[in-house]
Amino acid sequence: MRALPPRAVLAAPAAVLMFALVACGGSDSGSDAKAADTQQQAQSAGGAEAAGGDTDDKKEPPLTGDVKQKAEAAALAAYPGTVLKSEEDAEKPGMYAVEVKQSDGSSIEVYLDKSFKVTDTKKEGTEEADDAS
Repeated sequence: MRALPPRAVLAAPAAVLMFALVACGGSDSGSDAKAADTQQQAQSAGGAEAAGGDTDDKKEPPLTGDVKQKAEAAALAAYPGTVLKSEEDAEKPGMYAVEVKQSDGSSIEVYLDKSFKVTDTKKEGTEEADDAS
């Protein structure tokens, strides 16, 4: 009986491993990656929904510097309270959104244009009022 060359002995485990990866769908590209991304987005959305937040997948960058100060001041002038967050509004491009917690515990989202004029509001629930202890 003839012995196998050393290269053949080393190539056999590599071939078995490649076959196993292909058979199990071990590739990180293509539809498997898309399915994993979709599942991860669904879990993220469910977590945001459970926390009472927005479920859209648009990232709303927080306001900073002078823009933040002016937007928050304009929102508080119209709706006194405490600012919970201030950000660029992904749902309404070109707008700012400032969430204000009012004295009654309710929250209101105040939408401002680029000149810091209040253009719209959205009444939020009182789910964030439980911090008042």
